[in-house]
Amino acid sequence: MKRLTILLVTLVIFSLFFVSCYYDNAEALYPTLNTSCDTTNVTYSGTLVPILNDNCTGCHSGPNPSGSISLTSLAGLQVQASSGLLMNSLKGTGVPIMPPSGSLPPCKIEQFRIWIRIGMPD
Repeated sequence: MKRLTILLVTLVIFSLFFVSCYYDNAEALYPTLNTSCDTTNVTYSGTLVPILNDNCTGCHSGPNPSGSISLTSLAGLQVQASSGLLMNSLKGTGVPIMPPSGSLPPCKIEQFRIWIRIGMPD
């Protein structure tokens, strides 16, 4: 009888544990997982400038930008995109991998890829 009671209590505890996880929301648990990736109307000024400001222009701006690569203008970014260096660095298939602090989320990399594919609009 004692074994049966222990078994039942254990089953109740485990069932409560699993039921308590039932209503978890992935976006609430993992805010960095952005399930909505806006890839419509991707432009330099509207979409990419905020990404560049947050991740790139700290090093790639000013009078002596890192690697002599300035990413503070549309023309500067277009040069890197046209050469293929931009996407290789962002996807981690080139050297150096950028940004050095860690890779961009897949959505942001996809936005750069689409921007290049549609002709690099401002």
